[in-house]
Amino acid sequence: MAFDQSYYQRFYYDPRTAVTSRAEMRARAHLISAFTAHVGLPVRSILDAGCGTGMLRAPLLRAFRKATYVGLETSEYLCRRHGWVCGSLQDYRPSAPFDLVICYDVLQYLEAREAARALANFARTCRGVLYFSALTRRDWQRNCDRSRTDPDVHLRAAEWYRARLRRQFREVGAGFWLRRGAPLTLWELEAVV
Repeated sequence: MAFDQSYYQRFYYDPRTAVTSRAEMRARAHLISAFTAHVGLPVRSILDAGCGTGMLRAPLLRAFRKATYVGLETSEYLCRRHGWVCGSLQDYRPSAPFDLVICYDVLQYLEAREAARALANFARTCRGVLYFSALTRRDWQRNCDRSRTDPDVHLRAAEWYRARLRRQFREVGAGFWLRRGAPLTLWELEAVV
């Protein structure tokens, strides 16, 4: 997959074919901010793994005024354009784990072995809350707008991702996962059993 200028023009910059919008990403950032406040996580460091064009950056930094933001991206084009850290999630080794890690619609682009390594790496990169989503087989069949969604991906069952994440995280729902052992408060009925 070539994540070059033409890819981002098609799926992000052209409003007629874009898969998402700034308004949707602002709403997502508000959701992330509200959830981390709800569980009592003071966010001082954010990793946006596969940050793409960086639409979450500004609203997240408005919500978490004392936080640092690292955008990690494999696209050399975007790294040059936006100054992101060029690298892959499966190999990324930060000097310290982040309070909040976001990986939104990225891992479906990786083959199974690479995706499994990336999921395992969340245990090293995240010390608090993980916000995770990936296009699944069921999403492709029932939920996404195929005219605006890149079909050149690896479609897996949601359980494939969940089984690997449960090793180090507790699923909360709506894409949120708590790092096992993190001192965060969550009521029993707020979590997925």
